[in-house]
Amino acid sequence: MRRDIIAMSQKERQRYHLLKMVVEDALTLQQARSIMGVSYRHAKRLKRKLLSEGARGLVHGNRGRPSPRALHPELSQRIIELSQTTYRNFNDTHFTEKLHEVEGITVGRDTVRRLRRNNGIPPKRKRRGQKHHQRRPRKPQAGMMVLWDGSPHRWFGEDRAPCCLMAAIDDATSELLDAFFISSECSFGYMTLLEHMVKRYGIPCSIYQDQHGSLHRNDDHWTLEEQLRGEQDPTQVGGCLQALGITSIFALTPQAKGRVERLFGVLQDRLIAEMELREITDMDAGNTFLTEHFIAEHNRRFAVTPELSRRAWRRVPKDVDIERVISFRYQAVVGNDNAVRLGGMLIDIPEGPRQRGYAKATVEVRQLLDGSWRVYYKDTLIAQTDPTPVREPIRAKPRRKSRARAAPEEKWVYMASAVEGGHIY
Repeated sequence: MRRDIIAMSQKERQRYHLLKMVVEDALTLQQARSIMGVSYRHAKRLKRKLLSEGARGLVHGNRGRPSPRALHPELSQRIIELSQTTYRNFNDTHFTEKLHEVEGITVGRDTVRRLRRNNGIPPKRKRRGQKHHQRRPRKPQAGMMVLWDGSPHRWFGEDRAPCCLMAAIDDATSELLDAFFISSECSFGYMTLLEHMVKRYGIPCSIYQDQHGSLHRNDDHWTLEEQLRGEQDPTQVGGCLQALGITSIFALTPQAKGRVERLFGVLQDRLIAEMELREITDMDAGNTFLTEHFIAEHNRRFAVTPELSRRAWRRVPKDVDIERVISFRYQAVVGNDNAVRLGGMLIDIPEGPRQRGYAKATVEVRQLLDGSWRVYYKDTLIAQTDPTPVREPIRAKPRRKSRARAAPEEKWVYMASAVEGGHIY
């Protein structure tokens, strides 16, 4: 005859042993009560249950019974089916959120995780031990520091060409300030991020960034002016930051800008899954989704409250032309025919006041982010043109026309065609 097996904890085993000694007159109930740490009244209750029900009387009555809060088998099966089909690329937490928001199923994340593992569904990303790095405290105010970066990835699936997601995040709040897809990480992408951020929030105090060629001069070329000054001229993006009074801070390792690195980890997880769910397969549709839905939802989920409520964003001065400041800058000399030539492109300079000409004058040429051109002479706008393609500028020495005369110093060059022939930095 099969005997019932009673699962007992060590505490219940001790009580059974002590109360059995009481029944056998080997121990008084008062002594047993003191060892068990219960009142005399409760000890008497336990003794009565032992005498009437045996060892089972000392075990909690719900042990072995199904929990009243357990999921119905049909509901568990529904969750597993959704996990294997519609939400197959969602992690445990993200999937739990979608169950509540879209499917109307409210369950805990641990329940979802347990169901998925028990049914052979592995975690989306394997966790591994990280090397020790000192955590950098957050800045106390929003706008004190911004972190930005670009992440090349196959954002629209393995069968699609890779592109780059440009993103900026506030250090104090982890608020995603702006994000958009672009073909590659470049000066134009960072300038666009900067323009959107400045127009929407204001001017930040500093920007933490890596040493990408669009942000940091990685060459060892020094002009005579740079040698005398003791520092190299900035990149095109660096010049925009200097003009706005934004401090550039360069990270030496990816871990140093860990918050923006973790941001891209979250985006490669959640954003890709959300876009696949909506069948988004190109940059235009992806940018619309980011602007109209994802950024706000991300900030609702992940943004934190800063230590100080006062914001450190600085208003743009009224006398600052943001479109001119955040643009590509070139220096040129007006020809005898009152025209500026850049990379095969010709910009005619109309006559100035009192029929003035600008031949041989050194001018500043600016290409705005919309592709249009402006020519300035001593901060006065003297010409502008329709848009042309925006190209990544290169820094190079113009060819010498004569061996007897040395080539001029390096300068930014606009290449209206390809840029493979020059070193981009």
